[in-house]
Amino acid sequence: MSTADRTPGRPRSMEADAAILQAALDLLIERGAEATSIEQVARQAGVTRATVYRRFPTKSELLIAAVEASYGNPSATPEIRDVEHLLSGWASVLAAPRQRRLLRRLYGAFEDFPEIARAYQDQLGRQRSDVRLEVLERARKRGELPESTEPEILLDMLTGAAWQHLVTRPDTCTPAEAEQYLRAVLRQAGYRPTEKEQ
Repeated sequence: MSTADRTPGRPRSMEADAAILQAALDLLIERGAEATSIEQVARQAGVTRATVYRRFPTKSELLIAAVEASYGNPSATPEIRDVEHLLSGWASVLAAPRQRRLLRRLYGAFEDFPEIARAYQDQLGRQRSDVRLEVLERARKRGELPESTEPEILLDMLTGAAWQHLVTRPDTCTPAEAEQYLRAVLRQAGYRPTEKEQ
């Protein structure tokens, strides 16, 4: 943002970035994707619509950026050491009340705003899925999963189980309880961690 682009009291560039993303996240959680607009985000962030549009040309891009920021902008290709590391990471998200509300809002938005799901998958989803698939494949090769395991199907099962947890378990669940739930799903699929991983 140039000096001429600012008016007195308007946040500077980095402040505007943070304000926009925070406003978008708050509105998404409170109202859902359909009821969140660029105009509302700009008003709540204390910036102009033009300021928002310069950074995020579409609402989908804005909402995806807000979600990523809420997770600390993790790498598109996260480092996941093994299945135990995968479980603990997912459990920590499932045990965070605000993140649970956010995920439910996103899930509810996919039917009315399929472009959000497509944009996320194109930008980040496939890369992160590939990392998780590699983790499951390594576990299969180490004998921690049955030889017949198909990583793609198992990952779908785990993802589905996570969504099931979001809608059937209370938002007061602990990381240990969430991990126990996911671990039970994996054990049904034949997961037997090595002694080193337990």
